[in-house]
Amino acid sequence: MKIISGKNLEGFVFFLILVSLLSSCVPQKKIKYLQKQQKQDSTTYYKAKRGPNYRIQPSDVLYIKIYTMDEKTFQLFNRIGTSTSQQTSEADLYLNGYTVSDSGYVKLPILGSVFVRDLSLENVQRLLQNLVDEYLKETVVVVKMANYRITILGEVNKPGQYNVYQDRINLFEAVSLANDLTEFANRNKIAIIRKGPDGSQVHYVDMTSDKILNSEFFILQPNDIVYAAPLGIKRWGAATFPWGLVFGAISTALLLINYFER
Repeated sequence: MKIISGKNLEGFVFFLILVSLLSSCVPQKKIKYLQKQQKQDSTTYYKAKRGPNYRIQPSDVLYIKIYTMDEKTFQLFNRIGTSTSQQTSEADLYLNGYTVSDSGYVKLPILGSVFVRDLSLENVQRLLQNLVDEYLKETVVVVKMANYRITILGEVNKPGQYNVYQDRINLFEAVSLANDLTEFANRNKIAIIRKGPDGSQVHYVDMTSDKILNSEFFILQPNDIVYAAPLGIKRWGAATFPWGLVFGAISTALLLINYFER
């Protein structure tokens, strides 16, 4: 019976280590963001294409406040229980917000039902301001999305649904909310699932290319879903294979062979 010598086993261990390193490492080219397509870096200006402004859809919740000169008039044009205070919680935004009906209307005090479906926030604000001006002057109408949320899934460090408390958010800002992508995320093909009038559509963007700054999908819209698929190396399980257990067993075998050879 042929016994494997210590030297042969050491060579085999070296081969296993080399294979594991090659199979478990992700090239930097697949991890780096905004890679330039030129040899020398230089200052470059990008102008993002403005995609279509978000259009109000049924089930959206709008934050609408009509500010007037005095508290009594303010109460007439706003929901009971609201005040001129700027401090509101997430629950307040939902409970005191105005939900768009299936037919596309919001129902407001004094003004009644107003059709807002398929209008941008700017157009809704302008429409309400014109309606309020018929009753009072010296008023200010504020309209915002109360349910501006994005969902981030896949190879991110903290997947979940995130509320956005600003007028707009870009893809990098969104990814930062989820504590960045993992090293096994396929940055070349990030999926953005966006709802439209005719249903949901899937768009793919390359976060490793600086051309993404010119993309109309660089700026996210309310209710967008961002999905980062894993690289092939993750699917094969190289990242989770118990290399430590294997190397530990081989090291034990080497010690036993050296012991019996002496």
